[in-house]
Amino acid sequence: MSEQFHTVGVNLGADAGIDGGKNGGEGRGKDRSYAITIGRGLLVDSHLWSEIIGSRGVVLVTDDQVGPLYAERLQSALPTLDRFTHITLPAGEQQKSMASVQQILDAALADRHERQSLFLALGGGVVGDMTGFAASLFLRGAEFVQIPTTLLAQVDSSVGGKTGVNHPMGKNLIGAFHQPKRVIIDLDTLSTLGDREYAAGLAEVIKYGLIRDAAFFQWLVAQVSALQARDIPTLASAIERSCAIKAAVVMEDEQERGVRAHLNFGHTFGHAIERLQGYGEWLHGEAVAAGMVMAARLSVRRGNLESAVVDQLLSFQQQVGLPVKPPAGLTAADFLDAMASDKKVTAGKIRYILLNQLGEACVAEDVTLDDIAAVIDA
Repeated sequence: MSEQFHTVGVNLGADAGIDGGKNGGEGRGKDRSYAITIGRGLLVDSHLWSEIIGSRGVVLVTDDQVGPLYAERLQSALPTLDRFTHITLPAGEQQKSMASVQQILDAALADRHERQSLFLALGGGVVGDMTGFAASLFLRGAEFVQIPTTLLAQVDSSVGGKTGVNHPMGKNLIGAFHQPKRVIIDLDTLSTLGDREYAAGLAEVIKYGLIRDAAFFQWLVAQVSALQARDIPTLASAIERSCAIKAAVVMEDEQERGVRAHLNFGHTFGHAIERLQGYGEWLHGEAVAAGMVMAARLSVRRGNLESAVVDQLLSFQQQVGLPVKPPAGLTAADFLDAMASDKKVTAGKIRYILLNQLGEACVAEDVTLDDIAAVIDA
């Protein structure tokens, strides 16, 4: 029997889709709202999967780290299927490419899946992003379900419909907004998550407190020992609140024309670190953690944030094993060059997400080279 602790709704309404509803395209006037279900034993809950899948074909995508742990368990809970395809990709950020998406599409087409088939993304953020992107392209739009197995994916990338791949010129530069049909977060999968990957997820969790909920930030700081111990009730609450904040932002601004940009706090610097280091050298959450400290210090430098908040952030990140500064040797000029091709650049200006105060994010475009140098060397 599974235990369902929390359900978070993402209410988006109907959309005609990118082809205006012609040719059976994605959306077709259907309600695109979906539920995020958080619990234990969900991966092997056959009733849940029968409800989600029905009689449709399934394209299951995973990687060679997660697959051996969980793919067979999930398959055992799936209903009897007329058409089933299982694709295992190499793990790692380096695999987040058009070639991997092509591999997913080739397998689905070879097995004669139809638009009604359901893509299942079993893994971390890389698998989820690529599977969602492949689903958005398949026969002009198939549905997919996110089954995130890392903390970072559970609280961030699985929610909100951003899908895509990296490009040599930058991270996530090729992709589409394509909302999942459902998000299934099985807390049991965190038991096999490595310490680095787990800490990387906590970076995204505390981000939500910094940008949107000061009380949540203070609660996380107080619960750091329980979070380090992977206490299930504490984790369930932290994941639920993170997903609720992400859902609220997505419902307000689905395609990042305004407030959704606030979710990129730490990411402008973080993506630059990933690109400069080489994708996969630092985990995404590790780069974001260093980027958040830089953005928080910059907010203090501009007179908007109390330095005590930076001290609390440093303490939290150090206790859970996250970096608090960028890699040695990177200069302000390196950062500017890497950030110039970031997808968040607008009208040629780099948009930095900073803090007006704890729990309130803002956008700044007047950051100078001296500002960046100051927060690198702090």
